[in-house]
Order: sequence, then structure tokens, then C-alpha cells
Amino acid sequence: MNAVKFSSLLSSLSAISTLALFIGTVSAILSFTLSADDKAPIPDEDIPKNIIYLIGDGMGPAYTSAYRYFSDRPDTKAVEKTIFDQLLVGMSSTYPDDDTYVTDSAAAATALATSIKTYNGAISVDRQHDSLPTMMEMAKEMGKTTAIVVTSQINHATPASFLAHNESRRNYDEIADSYLTNLINGQPVADLMLGGGTKYFIREDKDLTQSFIERGYHYIDNMDNLSQITQLPALGLLAKKGLEPALGSKYPARLMQMTQKALQLVSASKKPFVMMVEASQIDWCGHSNDISCAMAEMDDLAKTVSVIKSYIDTHPDTLLVMTADHSTGGLSLGREGTYQWKGQLLKNVTMMPSAIAASLLKSDQPLTLWQQATQLPLTKEQQAQLTANIATAKSATEPTRKLTSSIKKLIDEVTFTGWTTSGHDAVDVPVFAYGMGSHAFIGHQDNTDIATTLMQMIAR
Repeated sequence: MNAVKFSSLLSSLSAISTLALFIGTVSAILSFTLSADDKAPIPDEDIPKNIIYLIGDGMGPAYTSAYRYFSDRPDTKAVEKTIFDQLLVGMSSTYPDDDTYVTDSAAAATALATSIKTYNGAISVDRQHDSLPTMMEMAKEMGKTTAIVVTSQINHATPASFLAHNESRRNYDEIADSYLTNLINGQPVADLMLGGGTKYFIREDKDLTQSFIERGYHYIDNMDNLSQITQLPALGLLAKKGLEPALGSKYPARLMQMTQKALQLVSASKKPFVMMVEASQIDWCGHSNDISCAMAEMDDLAKTVSVIKSYIDTHPDTLLVMTADHSTGGLSLGREGTYQWKGQLLKNVTMMPSAIAASLLKSDQPLTLWQQATQLPLTKEQQAQLTANIATAKSATEPTRKLTSSIKKLIDEVTFTGWTTSGHDAVDVPVFAYGMGSHAFIGHQDNTDIATTLMQMIAR
């Protein structure tokens, strides 16, 4: 571990004068974060060999409820349980280190990665900007295989909080650079990184991918080439920034596909592994108040969870823990006093609202195109409003953006979907667990408690 991390830890733990071994560092962190009323130590027989940490960014409880009704089979009277319902074990609070109660992704990810709360915008540093050791660094130091799989850019807030330290999540280039300077035993923290981000790794001033290649990393830059990665270490930057949205994509289950590949690779290493997987774009859909986008991302996540569950069924020494960093958008199923939600209609939406808007602006038969793209029924009043919105948008400065906003609101009207904010909210988020040691996450806990338990498991 580098000197910055040890200095930070020593300043926080003044009672400890020296820490010669990393395992001592780990024990000190855990002792510092545990309180008297915490759960008893985990029995040895419940310590998993492998840990998969799955984060649904922005996925508050309304999202998993919405997915249940979205995916419900219309040919049965009962509402079928989803994979999320099957694995639900508790809830978690998400507040940051201030009095707002509403966290951003960086502060929440820092809590989930280090077991310590910090300010909004911080990437695994405290208020004094001292580095906080992360569980991924701990796993790497202990000789475990480490992997990060996300649908955002790999230097976005959540993955960065597991691999880097920075005073601001917005310092994307600095964070990308640090993936080659924040080293454990002379190597980058993650043995595998899959996601987006070529914009930040291939720049005019430098090409970081070449440095990774020189360190022995296999590198791909396209989802089509995912199968070409056959061994670790490996780096896949599969988009300029984040990957394409699931809805309307050539790869609507891209998180599932990347996770399958990651499981194949880490299993082949024969060593214990710690993997963080993030369904990054649920949050982006929530910020945009886009329910059709959100359900497509949730569907990809559900498929991903199913793949992981199947893996654990054949590798029972593996643990899955899944939660959200926070909830986004204040999603409600029902609106304006109407006791109804028609989320199943969203199954017929085949394009992102922005793509629908772009097509409508070019079409001389917009209502026909609307039916082809969404199959959403419109009243005569709604048809007239859509036609008027198209005409208004054509004279706007940014016609596609203006019409996209109108389309999302129209989809909300048809499905009776509501939103209260374009930002985050402070509601508790669900916690899911499966496999060896999963019972340690039952009940209500704070996001730091989840990290504390996982760090205890990694340290053993």
C-alpha cells in the first residue's frame, strides 16, 4: 500500500504507532469502524472464497417494484416474483458525511468501498483529502484476483471509489492517470476492468492504454471483441464514455455479457477473487426521468443477477451482495391521484426517447412511426398534443432535446409514472445477498456496515 494511504490511516488511528503489515492495516480499519452494537464476528465456515459486489446505481426500492410489474406475466393472475424479490434480505441507509441526508454517487461509493463516510464528490478520501484504503486494494494486497465491470466509464464515481483516491469525482483525467500510479505490489489495483472511457484514457497528451499493454494487459476497445480476452490482466474500454443505453442497443444485455466474461476470466485464475459489478445507467435514466430507459437497464441487471446466481449454485464458496448507492428521481408507480400503473406497456418501447424524437422530426407520418416505435395507445388529445409538440420542436434551438422531453412526459402519462426530482433522494435502498455468508446482511444496516462486513470477509 502506498505511503499516502498509510499516512491517512495513521492520522485516523492515533493509538497505533506502526503498521508493518497490510493485514494489520485492515484490522485497524475494521476496529475503527466497528461500534459496540455491531454484529458478532463472522464464523470461519461462513467466510466466502470469492465475493461479487453488485451495485445498481440509483436503484431505489421503486425500481425493483417497477421491474416486478413490468415483467409480470399477463397470462397468470398472480404477480410473479423477480430475481430481486428472491434475493432481498434487507435495507440500507445511504446518507453522506453532512446534514443533507442526500448522497451523491461518489460519497456513497466511498462508503461502500471503504466503510467510511465522506463528503459528496469525494473519491475514497476523507474531508482532509487523505486517502481511505478500499476493499479492492485490500484484496489485491492479499493476492486475490480483482475485477471491475461497469456500464459507465471505468473512471466514473463508483468504479473510481474502489480503485482511486481524488478530492473530486469530476477530475476524470487525474483518476484515469491514477489507475497506473496507485499500485499494489507494483501493479494496478484491478486485474480486469470492463466498461467505457476511451475519451479519458486515450488523450492528446498521452495514451494510457499503451501503458497498460506494456504492463501485460490485454486490451480491447469494442464490445464485438469481448470474446478475444482470454486471460488476465485485461482492460476493455468499450465506448468513448459510458456504453450505449440498453434500450435500442445492439447489446441490450451488455452488463450480463461482460459479467459472464469476467466470471470466466477470474475463475480461470484459480485464485480467490473480489469483483465489483455496477449497473451504472439506472441512475442516468433516473436523472433523465426516463422510465422506458430505466426498465431496460433493470432488465439487463436482472439477467446479470441470474447469471451470478447460477455461478454461485455451481461455486458455493462464492458470495453475492447487491445494493444501490442511492435512489434517483423519486420514482413513483402511479401519478396525479390515479390508482394505476401500466408499466407492462413499456415492453413495447423499442427505442430511447431521444431516438424516437429524432425519427419523428424526420417523418411525414409521425403517428404511424410512434406506434411502430412504442405501441403505446394515445387518446385523440394526446395524439394532437404529440403533433403540436413536433411542430413546436422543429422551430426550437435544439429540436431533438425539446421533443425528447415531451416524449418522456407522454410515456409517463400513458403508463401513470411519476417523478419528484431530477436528482437523488434520501430513501433507504434494498440489500440483496446470496451464497456463502449471505445471512450476515439480513436486516437494516448502513452502507458502511455492508463494507465493514465485506472487508472482514476479505481480510480472513
